Amino acid sequence: MERVERSFADLEYESKKHKTRRERFLERMEVLIPWERLLEEIRPYYPKAGKGRVPYELECMLRVHCVQLFYNLSDPATEDMLYEIERVRHFTDISLSKVPDETTILNFRHLLERHGLGQVLFESIKEHLSEAGLMLKEGTIVDASIIEAPSSTKNRKRERDPEMKQTRKGNQWHFGMKLHMGVDDQSGLVHSLATTSAKMHDLTASEELLHGEEVRVWGDGGYRGMEKREAHENRQVAWHIAMGRSQRRRLARDELERLMEECKSSVRARVEHVFFYVKQMFGYGKVRYRSLGKNENRLSLLLGFANLLRAESCMV
Repeated sequence: MERVERSFADLEYESKKHKTRRERFLERMEVLIPWERLLEEIRPYYPKAGKGRVPYELECMLRVHCVQLFYNLSDPATEDMLYEIERVRHFTDISLSKVPDETTILNFRHLLERHGLGQVLFESIKEHLSEAGLMLKEGTIVDASIIEAPSSTKNRKRERDPEMKQTRKGNQWHFGMKLHMGVDDQSGLVHSLATTSAKMHDLTASEELLHGEEVRVWGDGGYRGMEKREAHENRQVAWHIAMGRSQRRRLARDELERLMEECKSSVRARVEHVFFYVKQMFGYGKVRYRSLGKNENRLSLLLGFANLLRAESCMV
């Protein structure tokens, strides 16, 4: 990508000594993201220059979209950040006089959603990591986490999102969706995902989380009976599913079983690192859009970023 011409102010900014956390993070992502591979996936769908308005360069818009996901921003907030923060403009290669407005940012996001490109880009990042020898296939950890959605009906349609549902976890009720993931048990990298409403049982999406080459599968108590489901009957794998609460009560009398359960917990803990990236680092503890499709499109790319960050030490 051709870099935009820099002003004296830009050169002065680049010569400053102190780097902020945002600058260091953007420098990491600049190196980690396989830009050309992702651009090749989007390019067939991106509008070409014609008689009308000349579109922004594709790479610039992809970088703007990445910034939007890094900081969980709305379309107007993304535009504001581009105006306010020089380091973000440098990362996106956009000059102050050519900042895309919120409608342009929204249209690019809709382009990715319309063609399901979030999942495509996630798969492309997986291929990138596989070529580096980082995506292993011997074991899978399955898990799910609730992502909250607004339960209020104070909106234009006076209704909740019909694709989001309510569920009870412990003594607390939650309204929203579930993110289901299949994670490699050695590298901790995500290889598959699915989304459902929050009320759906964890087992519902279990078939979509296994790639078929596993020799072992790990899961918490919510996946008990997984091996008995029709979709998994013929799988030749070792099932390491955690016991339920009532079963764990007798572990004090059986040291071997207690150690086995601790082993299962230590392996399954790796999936929590991924949820940390999605919910804490990228701030996606609550959905930003209505409908499962839009949120899955965004979550797919967030999980791709999480994989890159998890694999950073092996790639750089």
